[in-house]
Amino acid sequence: MSRRPRALSRMLALVLVGALAALTTVGGPAIADTLSDKRAAAKKLEQENAAKREQLAASLEGLSAELGQALMDLQAMEARMPQAQFELAEAEASLERSQREATLVAARLQDAEDQESSIGSTIEQDTARATHIRESIGQMAREAYKGRGAASSMGVVLGAESTEEFIEQYGLVSTALRTQTSTLDEMRTLQAQNLNSQARLEAVRGRIQELKAEADQKVVEADAARTQAQDRKDEIEQLIVQQAAKKAQIESQKAAAEAEAAAADAEAAKIAAELAAIAEAQRAADAAAAAAAGKPQTPAGPVSGSLFANPTSIKPMYVTSNYGMRLHPTLGYVRLHAGIDLRTYCGNPIYAGRAGTVQWAQYRYGFGNQVMLDHGLVNGSSLMSSYNHMTSFVVRSGQRVEQGTLLGYSGNTGTSAACHLHLEVYVNGVTQDPGPLLGL
Repeated sequence: MSRRPRALSRMLALVLVGALAALTTVGGPAIADTLSDKRAAAKKLEQENAAKREQLAASLEGLSAELGQALMDLQAMEARMPQAQFELAEAEASLERSQREATLVAARLQDAEDQESSIGSTIEQDTARATHIRESIGQMAREAYKGRGAASSMGVVLGAESTEEFIEQYGLVSTALRTQTSTLDEMRTLQAQNLNSQARLEAVRGRIQELKAEADQKVVEADAARTQAQDRKDEIEQLIVQQAAKKAQIESQKAAAEAEAAAADAEAAKIAAELAAIAEAQRAADAAAAAAAGKPQTPAGPVSGSLFANPTSIKPMYVTSNYGMRLHPTLGYVRLHAGIDLRTYCGNPIYAGRAGTVQWAQYRYGFGNQVMLDHGLVNGSSLMSSYNHMTSFVVRSGQRVEQGTLLGYSGNTGTSAACHLHLEVYVNGVTQDPGPLLGL
């Protein structure tokens, strides 16, 4: 390759590097800003999904464990989808960045290899010229040794037969001496240039090795990003299929869910009737005691104030679902959530919120393992509280407990979708919002 095409190739490579570098400078921050925004949005969405998952778990009371789990799985899939799409965008951006950087490295490598070729060609030409000069000097030395070389100044003077001949021969001798001196100078210059070129060649070859290693690394990075992107694409496609299947499963179980909800409501009504009967008996006993003492019976009044302490080990108390009417996520009807849900993790201790007597500690349909505490009459009204979905209980029917006594451990029994404490408070057999009685 001649010097001109090689120089042109190097110039084009440098222009390409410059253009790509400018592209990187302009596009890089924009891409980074976009990904940063997406990352922040994904983080916010992740936090919102965690809250939604907790709310969903609280709203699934009254459903079977199978259907509740199906709904939780569907929510997890729907929550995962935006994150998977963000990770796909990140992987594709990483792949694009790796490919762009690989192009830059390839251009630099081509430029370095062109430099290597150019310097090598220069060294080759200079070496050939130095060899030719060395041979010429050797030839002149041999000629001089044989007496056929350029004459000395004295020889010119003694051998000249005329003034004209003297001037002519002296001129030839001077020219020959200047030529020899110039030739020696050129050879020394070529030697110095060759040493410098060799040093540059070694440096360029070292840079070529670095660039080749960098290029190999960019290939590895691009392959990893490509694999990551493909994995996320596969995951997204799988999520779409799984969501469709899960929705079909949930739809097929709606009839069973309605029956389970009806059964849970029937159990709740049964418990309310039992407690109303107990409350009536308590009021009758209180009336009899008041009559025997010759005093008027205290009329049944409202129950209010902070009467209960935190029944969980989570401090401060954390409410995941309040008392009141709420829309059922699957069946679509509005239904009373007759208690308050407090955060507590599986197997955590559950304590009596107020002193009383254990009315029962047993499994009740929908409520799971339930401890019912009778707190007697407060302001003339019967006050009771129930602790539901427990993994196990450590108290028995008829046992007297004080505020803070260990009742058992939190769980997910009955129609519940996650470990928590569902606390209900009954006044004269009718549920009342436990929040104000807990000081919330």
